[in-house]
Amino acid sequence: MQTQILLIVFAPLLAAVIAGLGNRMIGNFAAKSITTGALILSAVLSWPIFLGFIAGTETAEVVQVLKWVESGSLSFDWALQVDTLTAVMLVVINTVSAIVHIYSWGYMEEDPDQPRFFAYLSLFTFAMLMLVTADNLVQMFFGWEGVGLASYLLIGFWFKKPSANAAAIKAFVVNRVGDLGFMLGIFGTYLVFQTTSIPEILAEAPAMSGSTITFVGMRLYAMDILCILLFIGAMGKSAQLGLHTWLPDAMEGPTPVSALIHAATMVTAGVFMVCRLSPMFETAPTALMVVTVIGAATCFFAATIGTTQWDIKRVIAYSTCSQLGYMFFAAGVGAYGVAMFHLFTHAFFKALLFLGAGSVIHAMHHEQDMRYYGGLRKRIPFTFYAMLAGTLAITGLGVYHLGVGFAGFWSKDAVLEVAFARGTEISVMSFWLGVGAALLTSFYSWRLMFLTFWGKPRWIESEHIQHSVHKTPEQAGEDTTGGYHPHESPVSMLVPLGLLGIGAVAAGQVFAPSFLDDAAFWAGSIFYNEPLIHAMHAVPYWVKYSALVVMLLGFAGAYLAYIAKPDIPAKFVATFRGLHNFVYHKWYFDELYDRIFVKPAFWLGRQFWKLGDIGTIDRFGPNGIAWVVDRSAVAAKSIQSGYLYTYALIMLLGLVAAITYVLL
Repeated sequence: MQTQILLIVFAPLLAAVIAGLGNRMIGNFAAKSITTGALILSAVLSWPIFLGFIAGTETAEVVQVLKWVESGSLSFDWALQVDTLTAVMLVVINTVSAIVHIYSWGYMEEDPDQPRFFAYLSLFTFAMLMLVTADNLVQMFFGWEGVGLASYLLIGFWFKKPSANAAAIKAFVVNRVGDLGFMLGIFGTYLVFQTTSIPEILAEAPAMSGSTITFVGMRLYAMDILCILLFIGAMGKSAQLGLHTWLPDAMEGPTPVSALIHAATMVTAGVFMVCRLSPMFETAPTALMVVTVIGAATCFFAATIGTTQWDIKRVIAYSTCSQLGYMFFAAGVGAYGVAMFHLFTHAFFKALLFLGAGSVIHAMHHEQDMRYYGGLRKRIPFTFYAMLAGTLAITGLGVYHLGVGFAGFWSKDAVLEVAFARGTEISVMSFWLGVGAALLTSFYSWRLMFLTFWGKPRWIESEHIQHSVHKTPEQAGEDTTGGYHPHESPVSMLVPLGLLGIGAVAAGQVFAPSFLDDAAFWAGSIFYNEPLIHAMHAVPYWVKYSALVVMLLGFAGAYLAYIAKPDIPAKFVATFRGLHNFVYHKWYFDELYDRIFVKPAFWLGRQFWKLGDIGTIDRFGPNGIAWVVDRSAVAAKSIQSGYLYTYALIMLLGLVAAITYVLL
């Protein structure tokens, strides 16, 4: 396995270096071929390892790369830890990344800077692979910051676009806030355990339960404080309530970037970290309660916003935020395997939805406003069926008694069932918030489908489309649709949709037994609460069918509002304008943060600039003492004649003055 792991992890890095440094010297085709080939290789090598853990033929292993740091009692290597949890992430990361690379051949075909884009994609993948294979917290932090850097580069890839630059900076800054908590958590963990080795920390964690530590002048439970600090880092990376504001703005990057961020890399890092450190979190009940509450609140909060957005990518972005909430509150109630199962299935249907949205945007000449779509079902049929599969997966269509369903049915329903089975007040509250979010998810998902693929063609009203399309005289004479005819995407974009569609349909059905019921599958990689899983299967039937019922209600509501009686949304907005504005403006989080943090920061910056830099440093520096020295030099220069007798006279006068001073 050692050679396989080294190839899986370092092939994307090597490809990124070659494409990035070679750039236009090697050309678009070579850069795309090298990076895409490396990711396909990593994906192909990842699946046998994953299937080996399912079959029980693979065992956990640590692959040493090199000695890294030895300083006093602090010592750790650069090593790659491979167990079941790692194997799951390798499959998710490399499969989705390989598919995104293939898709980008068509989507980025007209971009003049393709080598840089593909180099960034491969670098992003390598950073995430470093994170999930880390066997110590420092190496995990290296990957953690690596995905932050790569996301900044990719979100702001179109750097000539001001909104893209602003979104990249916002993602970078908001994640620095979370990363401060993550760093403090790592420092505190080293202080308590005297090691950064994850296996050693997890082995010693149960013995630390109930121990206390001094934090901000108070004596508090050490494990709760450490886990809450680590979870703050997860909140930033995985866009949980409070540190979520960067995620929707990340849509300013190219659509393949959105798919990679939302399905396989950056946003899954927080969920992975909590599951990797699950034995540690199990000793911190207060921290687990925080994880559960934040996850459930995010799940419902983001779903409400998705019901009001018009940008097709922004709707899917908020759905990611909501689905991550499901994963966190599953982890919070102690069902880490269920959380990872939803992460696994979500990767397929979320990547499918984003890449499907990219195909729609490509067909609609880069228009992203769904109000200017409509009637695309027959124009781009392959994209329609792919997005239909993704929608059925995210809304969780399936029937418990028949034992059949799309990917989201198996994993999302398991999250709801395990939350109910846990039986605490917090977990039951999470269950109901999750059911409410499932209702809203169904509504906004079918709203997206109906606005995009059904109804009359509305693209003739889009000034953006019509002004950006060149019409021949023949087209102008016989035109009945405003001069633009939506077209299906190239094969390089459709093949990835077909592959992801298979995952969205079958991933849950095929892998549910291993993820949910096989304790041996998870042995040694996460904390597996077997009694809780048994309780999950024994919940009442109304709990098992609650998600299906609300899914059908959401579908009916969307059909009524956008197909049967399309005047309903306008009437609703007119009647509940305050509520609509509150949700449409994303609960005013951006405005609140602008008032509390952004404007005061700019004000403070201006004070340092005007009073500190200009008023003090410039005044007494370049415009003060430096000015006096400069003027004095000019004056002194004027008496430099260059004649020897002049200098002799000055010396004589000086000598006479000195003697006179001494005598008097």
